[in-house]
Amino acid sequence: MSYVFRALAGLATTAFALTLSACSSGGDVASINGQKITRAEFDAKVESTPQAKGVLNQMAQTILIDQYARDNHVTVPDADVKKKEDEIKARYPAGQFEQILKTQNLSEADVQRILRQQLIVEKAVAPQIKISDADVMAYLDKNHASLDTPAQARARHILVPDLTTAQQVEAKLKAGAKFEDVAKQYSTDPSTKDKGGELGLFAKAQMVPAFSNAAFSQPIGAIGAPVKSPFGWHVIQVEERKPATVATMANSADKIRQLLTQQQENIQIPQFLNTLKAKANIQIYDQALQGAIPTPIPAPNVSTAPAIVPTAAKPAATSAAAPTPPASKK
Repeated sequence: MSYVFRALAGLATTAFALTLSACSSGGDVASINGQKITRAEFDAKVESTPQAKGVLNQMAQTILIDQYARDNHVTVPDADVKKKEDEIKARYPAGQFEQILKTQNLSEADVQRILRQQLIVEKAVAPQIKISDADVMAYLDKNHASLDTPAQARARHILVPDLTTAQQVEAKLKAGAKFEDVAKQYSTDPSTKDKGGELGLFAKAQMVPAFSNAAFSQPIGAIGAPVKSPFGWHVIQVEERKPATVATMANSADKIRQLLTQQQENIQIPQFLNTLKAKANIQIYDQALQGAIPTPIPAPNVSTAPAIVPTAAKPAATSAAAPTPPASKK
């Protein structure tokens, strides 16, 4: 999980805690068949849970970052926050980012607050981030397999259960029917039928052989003859093909530099937050919450600390290709 979504998860818990505290003016919380649960009983139960300590720790961290920004005159323009939000949204299939927020009961304002804090922290640790051209070249030499891009195709399809139906679909499309309309009417692929059959970009190995052979051979833009796979019959239209590319300093240096920056940030950010806590005057009055804010640990030696590569979200094209999974899985 990235720093952003760890923070979002913490904010969701914090928001819940604030909601509870806002109504903790005494009295009763609920009545079960006439037996009341008092506010004091409820608060005592909540405070004894591990989640309560997590909420307090997250709230303290938020305050410390805001205080750091105030004391060091660190500002983050709204445009930078919006740019960061758009970059994160682009890593996920359409609608998935919003669904993540919905499940955590977060608003866009919550997200922007977390992103603003992340940008503050990134500015704070930036002087410690050192990446040379030699570092970039060394990473490229060791990671060609993950940086090289295989040939890709972009296609859409309509999946039906039998050849007769597939031929009817083919005829309708060749007669001028809109692909989107025919997909919604006939396709049995639930992940693409309402998107006009769109599969996005995919490599040959991501699809079963029969589908891949058609997608990487039939003319671009043409409606192909029905193709049989273990999932049924496909009528395919190839929209685009991209040749394989070999990673070089010219086409990959920026991406590598970003990855190496993230690796170093994953080391430097916890150190920075630990330093804020170590310097702060933190007093916890509630005995049940003692130890909620961990004592900072000594910072590791950056030169020997293990590199941490952030887990990237899966591209939309891969997730959309559910009806035709990688050949290695079938």
